[in-house]
Amino acid sequence: MTSVVLAHGAWSAAWAWKKMRPLLQAAGHEFFSPTYTGLGHRAHLLAPTIDLSTHVQDVVSLLEFEDLTDVTLLGHSYGGMVATGVADRARSRIGRIVYIDAFAPRDGQSLFDLVGPKAEGNMRAGAAKDGEGWKLPVNPMPPDTSPEDKAWASPRRRPQPIRTFEERIRLESKESPPPRHYIYARKNGPGDVFRQFAERAKTEPGWSYYEIDASHNPHITCPNVLMDLLTQIMAGK
Repeated sequence: MTSVVLAHGAWSAAWAWKKMRPLLQAAGHEFFSPTYTGLGHRAHLLAPTIDLSTHVQDVVSLLEFEDLTDVTLLGHSYGGMVATGVADRARSRIGRIVYIDAFAPRDGQSLFDLVGPKAEGNMRAGAAKDGEGWKLPVNPMPPDTSPEDKAWASPRRRPQPIRTFEERIRLESKESPPPRHYIYARKNGPGDVFRQFAERAKTEPGWSYYEIDASHNPHITCPNVLMDLLTQIMAGK
């Protein structure tokens, strides 16, 4: 049995991994999916002071209170920012990180740095127009998401506090990072910001690289395919 811990994406929360829970359980894994402060069932805590460090602490606290070790840490999308910070803060508890179509920052980078000035400008304009300057309006789901999944997911998605995208990550651990695995979603289409991390994972030591024939949310659109790939990774194949 492996302890699997999730660092979920922006605007999302633990609920979005509903399809993955029974698959991970059936495979004998213990799945922990903390919801970040200000999102999902913790949306009532949304505040302008929430930043990337808040969300990193949310996951680190779970690791500490559950006393988890040799963890497989999943970082999806924005969750790659969080997972990177968690691995730096709690290196002794992490066995591997699996980035699922996720941001993989280097020290001193923010998510806004990684998406580029045009995307940053668009998101800031959306926050200024509809989010009181500090709430980033919900991003649309991938176009290949089924109508049923959109009907389920859309009402549960919540605005993202802008500081989570503004804060630059600070990596302070002197230890080498844990083994890192990158799963790139091939169906991202134009404006794909994740290709840069796929190329890094293919060329930089310490990474294993995989592709999945899916768009950005395989945990929703093709959970069985994602589970097969995670099983391969956790088996060390």
